[in-house]
Amino acid sequence: MVAGARALSAQGLNRGSSGNIGVRLATSFLVTPSGVPAEELVANAMVEMDFSGSVLGAGRPSSEWRFHRDILQARPEIGAVVHTHSRYASALACLQRDIPAFHYMIAVAGGDTIRCAPYALFGTQELSDLALHALHQRKACLLGNHGLIALGSDLGAALALAIEVEELCAQYWSALQIGEPTILNGGQMREVLEKFKGYGRNARLDPEDKA
Repeated sequence: MVAGARALSAQGLNRGSSGNIGVRLATSFLVTPSGVPAEELVANAMVEMDFSGSVLGAGRPSSEWRFHRDILQARPEIGAVVHTHSRYASALACLQRDIPAFHYMIAVAGGDTIRCAPYALFGTQELSDLALHALHQRKACLLGNHGLIALGSDLGAALALAIEVEELCAQYWSALQIGEPTILNGGQMREVLEKFKGYGRNARLDPEDKA
């Protein structure tokens, strides 16, 4: 988790203490601590919590611990959650617009769109509920006026997806500077999703056809 947080910072997806990571344990989960920059993180600073929302041991969890808990609880196939305030994902989230199938690689997130959840105050149950809805049959979503959530079977997969989605957001933003991109239709995206059933597992993207 320390290496993951530092990788997100090195890639420019988070800065300072923005963003957070959650990872499933056997009967609990770990979440990065509140307000600690990536370069200051150490392994024993990670905060263990149970699924009732209680801290096990010491530490102050990220204010976003609710959506980490709720996603891991609702999605047994997910082992890790990555949240970023990356530039392009956050810019598009501020428009509160879904990312359509302007590029076939949208399928890495599990469907033919990457949804944007409506705005809700950070750290609230409302935000968690909206994120879960936007993540239905998906592995990534935008949070309105906020940032990005990416999921994976493990932390490597979640990190890789966060990086891929940020790149897609940059491409979509670039296309919008010229005009409205041509959107692939439902049939075309179903073909992509079919081909993606086994795509990228060695690259740790691990997309699945859940559309």
